[in-house]
Amino acid sequence: MDNTDKPDQTWSRENDKGYTRPTARSRELRQNATGAERKLWPYLSARKLNGVRFNRQFPIGQFICDFVSREMRLVIELDGGQHALATDYDARRTRFLETQGYRVLRFWNNDVLDNVEGVLGVIRDTLDNMPSPSPSRRREGSLWNRALRGDDAL
Repeated sequence: MDNTDKPDQTWSRENDKGYTRPTARSRELRQNATGAERKLWPYLSARKLNGVRFNRQFPIGQFICDFVSREMRLVIELDGGQHALATDYDARRTRFLETQGYRVLRFWNNDVLDNVEGVLGVIRDTLDNMPSPSPSRRREGSLWNRALRGDDAL
């Protein structure tokens, strides 16, 4: 990148109303994913794991979580070596996410890089043992609003 591009980037950031919001930071984190995040994402994307949708770098409150299933209220965090020194911060973060109704699973980056199948097994078991989400509300014209076998009452 030469210096002529820099003023345009600065202008864009100053004039992009979304840049200061968490979505801009989330976008940056997605573009600069760690090796462990890049390795795990293909298994979680496009509902490949138990048919559950996950988002990457999703903001919840003041925190941006590595992977989140809003439907199942599950957060998956991948921790590098720096987290060994930040146990108090991680504990506060986990408590906050739990108060928001999320369950938090934490894995070391090395676990993902060296044993992705084992990590996926833990995630699958967790999803299998979670209560199913509330059914969606009834909509006009849905199957649940129609009379079955000629019954008018439903």
